[in-house]
Amino acid sequence: MRESSTKTATPWAVLFVLVGAGVISAVQVGKATVALADVQGDLRLSLTVASWLLSAFALVGALAGGPIGLTTDRIGAKRMLVWGLAVQGVTSALGSVAAGASLLLAMRVVEGLGFLCVIIAAPVLIVRIAAAGHRERALSLWATFMPVGITLSLLAASPLAAVGWRGFWIANAVLLLGYGGLAAIAVPTAHATAAPRKITVDIRDTLAAPGPWLLAGLFAAFSASFFAIFGFLPVILTDRLAVSPETASLLTAAAVMASAAGNLVCGAMLNKGLQPWQLLMASFALLGVTGVGVFLGGAPPAANYALSVAFAFVGGFIPVIVMDAVPRHAPRSELIGATMGFVMQGNNVGLALGPAATGLIASAFGWSAVSLLVAGLALAAGLLGWIFRAREMHRRVTATAPST
Repeated sequence: MRESSTKTATPWAVLFVLVGAGVISAVQVGKATVALADVQGDLRLSLTVASWLLSAFALVGALAGGPIGLTTDRIGAKRMLVWGLAVQGVTSALGSVAAGASLLLAMRVVEGLGFLCVIIAAPVLIVRIAAAGHRERALSLWATFMPVGITLSLLAASPLAAVGWRGFWIANAVLLLGYGGLAAIAVPTAHATAAPRKITVDIRDTLAAPGPWLLAGLFAAFSASFFAIFGFLPVILTDRLAVSPETASLLTAAAVMASAAGNLVCGAMLNKGLQPWQLLMASFALLGVTGVGVFLGGAPPAANYALSVAFAFVGGFIPVIVMDAVPRHAPRSELIGATMGFVMQGNNVGLALGPAATGLIASAFGWSAVSLLVAGLALAAGLLGWIFRAREMHRRVTATAPST
């Protein structure tokens, strides 16, 4: 079962509903960060236990991205989207009444599954409802969901102080459940257009194809680099710029929003006909240069921050390029969801490993040594980029070759 892909025009109102679902879901990622101190004090959690509130989403995504993608292809992306919003809403409500770590952590894990359902299903829907000439622009708009959602969560400090973390969880539950109802009404109903296949065949075809692995590797390298910097940027800014933690959070939010600008610019460039592999390799090269600059101890602190903004802007190109490539590199059209799940799995592997590696390196050798990690990730991504280039060029030659 999958949605019909026969579209002559892009339903932009539906697309904005899908982007909104991603933004609201991304707020759930960031809400644990802004409420961490409040939760820790209220439930008397150790820092180690509290840190799992931040890691739960990444670990769930690293393990479950592929299976949820396969499920999306079989039951329909719209159904998965609505379920994902509902699951996040219910678990946020249940988490608000937690008296200890066990229930809250359990709800965060299930909430992470709901988040993953949304961020896999929504781009699959976008690929299928967008007209061919609008797909790059539509996916670039979708890619802004994470920077916009994280920024909104960072700006929630004042409302959080007024209602407490439990009230914040309940408010998010109401918003998610209400938005799930909106999505159920506004998003087109799925139509069965293909006969059911054996799940073992889908798993075999997805695992055997190089495309999903390649795109997952590219997204993992990007995500590890991005969160290596932005997971610690408030601490770095507080230390080097001698600003308050609140000011550091606002500066970080502004830098993250530069990534959304990069998403939109990349979509426009792809729409004008620039080659995805050229943009991808240029982006990773600039990520390496700007990322190294963020951690250089001898540079003026203001320059470190300016480079973090440049890093975020350039980094915004990569999710758009990778997601736009999913239909081209999927084993077949019925496995777009599975391929998108693989990509999200790679994203979460990077999210889990990047900050962990950064913390270990910084603790042992200082912040400047982290620049070697960022440079190494950029180099590895560049090598994957050459493979991506070869596959893209082979596909173009195959597509333009005269039939015999």
